[in-house]
Amino acid sequence: MTSAEQSPLTRKLAAFVALTEAELAVLERLHQRRRSFVAGRDMVHQGQSAQAAYILSAGWVSSYKIQADGTRQIVDFQIPGDFLGLRSVLLRTSDHSFEPIVDIEAAEVLTSDLLEAFAQMPRLATAILWAASRDEAMVVEHLVGIGRRDALARMAHYLLELGSRLALVGLGRKDGFDCPLTQYHLADALGLSAIHVNRVLRQLREAGLVTFRDGRVTFDDYGRLVGLAEFDPAYLDQSGPLLK
Repeated sequence: MTSAEQSPLTRKLAAFVALTEAELAVLERLHQRRRSFVAGRDMVHQGQSAQAAYILSAGWVSSYKIQADGTRQIVDFQIPGDFLGLRSVLLRTSDHSFEPIVDIEAAEVLTSDLLEAFAQMPRLATAILWAASRDEAMVVEHLVGIGRRDALARMAHYLLELGSRLALVGLGRKDGFDCPLTQYHLADALGLSAIHVNRVLRQLREAGLVTFRDGRVTFDDYGRLVGLAEFDPAYLDQSGPLLK
């Protein structure tokens, strides 16, 4: 089995397309430039140009924007199997920054490599477009959460989404997942203060719904948590291959 066959990206794309040997070989080439990045140091910064994309192989990354007043808004968290900076490569300038939350492993993908892969393997290009479209759907859902859900439902929905994303790449289950995020990360992602995040997590724990402790999210009552969040995972589109 090749490293590409074992990669989180391959597991993720397999939810959309049954990959051929030729497509796996192209993915293998995209994984050739392997790099390591340390936690807390931006790998891409807002406004940077001529930037490669990355395929995250291990670890977690936050994508964020800094406002004029110095406050941070986390746009999303990237997990293994996600592309980093794909849109920025095509638009030539990054409109946000990427910061590893823990030490990470990633494959650097040059624009020329990506365009060559798309030209050689149109189905693979379609699968990567599916992944990018899915990312956009999640950002839309986050906007709805910040604008319309109360704090309890917002937190519940976000944790359920993370759990579903991690399950797709073999890193989460219905009973929970390992999570390196701090309350400050969640605050900046959900538009809450760290104090409010602490209070919401305590309320969810005391209600017997979810426990976030020692780097582990445990779904104590998955069904009730889904009901509270009104969580419908259809927007994640990961029920099985669409292209054979």
